[in-house]
Amino acid sequence: MELRTGLRRIGNEIVAAYLLLDDRGVTVVDAGLPGHYADLLAELEAAGRSVDDIRAVILTHGDSDHLGFAERLRREHGVPAYVHEADAARARGGDKPATSFGRGIRPWPIVRFFAYALVKGGAKTEYLAEVRTVRDGDRLDLPGSPVIIGMPGHSPGSIAVHSPDLDAVFVGDALTTRHVLTGRRGPQPAPFTDEPEAALDSLDALAETDATWVLPGHGTPWNGGAAEAVRLVREAAGASAR
Repeated sequence: MELRTGLRRIGNEIVAAYLLLDDRGVTVVDAGLPGHYADLLAELEAAGRSVDDIRAVILTHGDSDHLGFAERLRREHGVPAYVHEADAARARGGDKPATSFGRGIRPWPIVRFFAYALVKGGAKTEYLAEVRTVRDGDRLDLPGSPVIIGMPGHSPGSIAVHSPDLDAVFVGDALTTRHVLTGRRGPQPAPFTDEPEAALDSLDALAETDATWVLPGHGTPWNGGAAEAVRLVREAAGASAR
């Protein structure tokens, strides 16, 4: 799906990854599930590109439903994978702590999420053998001119990836626009979060980007602005706490 010139999505509202394209090549943000590799190739072809144009994968964090085809690209095509230093061990298959599921869990969205994950190879996670680490504030010389924003909370090394060139910020699981466990739509806190309060605190940095497009790993793309998305996430968090 082309969202705007130079910006494309693969996957769907259950699990998504993104492509940033310019005359230097392609940057992939998150790698979905292993089965999204075919979707990646199809989207590249639709854009008139190939896998040889990919310069890097940037992972918003090290959870398995974002690692997808990253190791395959690294192993078969030499594409480096970037991840925050605090999530490097997780991306290599390290232990993940207990997390918060949130309230209002409903059976059908859970079934849909896990069924989709199975169809897309989610039971066969391939962890990264090698990673390159990034920190808050890093500006990477890659297509889309991505800037790394530290967003600790969902995981210690969660990040957002801001592309001023594309007026977009890729947020991973810093928030969601469709809760995979409840089916609720709209900007809200993501489930499976290590430290929910820290995740809310991190949203200040997201609002400061003033990006029009807010692009989560789960849910539909949001083009109502980062500040409004953050306001709605905090509003939803407050409502669920009552």
